Amino acid sequence: QVQLVESGGGLVQAGGNLRLSCVASGNTFTRYVMGWFRQAPGKEREFAASISGSGGDTIYADSVKGRFTISRDNAKNTVFLQMNSLKPEDTAVYYCAARYSWVSWIVDTSQMAYNYWGQGTQVTVSS
Repeated sequence: QVQLVESGGGLVQAGGNLRLSCVASGNTFTRYVMGWFRQAPGKEREFAASISGSGGDTIYADSVKGRFTISRDNAKNTVFLQMNSLKPEDTAVYYCAARYSWVSWIVDTSQMAYNYWGQGTQVTVSS
């Protein structure tokens, strides 16, 4: 079992920045593909970014590409989402997710592939 705890959400003005963090329990963190997903009010949850277990491979949704950066610190069992140039449409609950993988370079955009989820952290961007 992996437990995920997100932090770093909050209220920010359009154009501002936030960094989300997600700490995972356990001692096999490098075996997990990590992802960030988000759910806006009245909308389905959607993919934002994913990073491989090694940290060497990443993938982003088109809506966040060039503004968001996913990274991880395997020594601290932590994955980050640096969000720059935030827009009101980025307002959502952001969820951290993990899926096990024997392959260190895999990334995954499908939320159905992820086994473990955090409780979510609210990000609100005001115009």
